[in-house]
Amino acid sequence: MASPSLELQGVIVARLKAWAGLSASVNGRVYDSVPKEDLRIAQTGAGWPYISVGEGDETSDDADCIDGFEISLDIDVWSRAVGFPEAKRISDEIRKALKSPDLTLPTNALVDFRHRQTRFLRDPDGLTSHAVMTFEGFAEQP
Repeated sequence: MASPSLELQGVIVARLKAWAGLSASVNGRVYDSVPKEDLRIAQTGAGWPYISVGEGDETSDDADCIDGFEISLDIDVWSRAVGFPEAKRISDEIRKALKSPDLTLPTNALVDFRHRQTRFLRDPDGLTSHAVMTFEGFAEQP
């Protein structure tokens, strides 16, 4: 039996890589593990901008005859463009891509999935804009 949060992550990554509204800006740069930085040029191996799967958790919420899981997942947007406009445009496209009701897990049932909040941050390097998007859902195992 597959973990609901693992299945959800796979579906999300596939959706974001295929989403037309993200193709011009991130060009498929959606990562669980971001390619290593080249310290000689102080540049991430990912290229800019990019999306990464961030922190998450899966909490059991069982009921009679139902193995349920509350899932929380962060998706991060990373940009080196001036200011926040690029990070805000990309995060809006992510929200649109993931609010679609047709997110289907291979073996588990995704009952609910929604965007909770987006925080925009300036990273300490003074160059990087960062959006942290939090999504929440509920899944049931068969």
